[in-house]
Amino acid sequence: MSSTSSVAHSAAIPTVLIEPTRGWTSLRLGDVWEYRELLFFLAWRDVKVRYKQTALGAAWAILQPLLTMVVFTIFFGRLAKVGSEGVPYPIFSYAGLLPWTFFAQGLSQSADSLVGSSNLIRKVFFPRLVIPLAAVLGAAVDFAVAFIVLIAMMAHYGIWPSTAVLALPLLLALAFATALGTGLWLSALNVRFRDVRYVVPFFVQLWLFVTPVIYPTGRVTEMLGRLGLPAWLYGLNPMAGVVAGFRWVLLGTGAQPGGLIVASAAISLLLLVSGAFYFRRVEQTFADVI
Repeated sequence: MSSTSSVAHSAAIPTVLIEPTRGWTSLRLGDVWEYRELLFFLAWRDVKVRYKQTALGAAWAILQPLLTMVVFTIFFGRLAKVGSEGVPYPIFSYAGLLPWTFFAQGLSQSADSLVGSSNLIRKVFFPRLVIPLAAVLGAAVDFAVAFIVLIAMMAHYGIWPSTAVLALPLLLALAFATALGTGLWLSALNVRFRDVRYVVPFFVQLWLFVTPVIYPTGRVTEMLGRLGLPAWLYGLNPMAGVVAGFRWVLLGTGAQPGGLIVASAAISLLLLVSGAFYFRRVEQTFADVI
């Protein structure tokens, strides 16, 4: 090859300039878009690995919330009689479990995603934000599969949503933002403090009991009212607004949780923005510490 053709060939190869992040103002979200193919590849990899060499495969995405619904119906619906806001308790609990399972799975997987991809982080350059984001996207696939069962249950009980169902994508985006924002914090902390992996399951379990998955949202808001506190205060738990809104738009249960959803959206946005900034600030040390 002549020197002229070598120079021309070298000029045709794009040059990638890798620069360190600059403080708290450099999110560089454009880098994530440039690596979008890697993002979807990692998300699909997580889904395939999760069900690899399993006898039931993707059916576990349906069985987990379905079996949990059966247990909740027996102990909380039949024995404890916690109430279900005028709808059968099985569909009441399943409608709450769907967004919660999506959130809990996305949070748990994203929290451990960086440590699980340590070999990739040490060898290849790409925006590290792609890894926890792919983990949450993988959980969305399971949600889509399990949502089919909810549609079947609604048809069985003769429950049809109103035009309020148009707000469902916003509620799913809120659950996604909450899972990702919390996951960014925990995944970055888990690189430095490996105790996080042991804390996360306990943390998620406690979060379940302060979220209206098992019981109606009205019970908590009524208690807040007796204490002289506004109902929207319960929205400081961002998943409370998601679960209450999810049931309202699909099943028509309870009062319109507008204030609750607004408060939850504010907290979710705070978690997402602060988590993204913290993640970007410390990601330059991941390859050295992990």
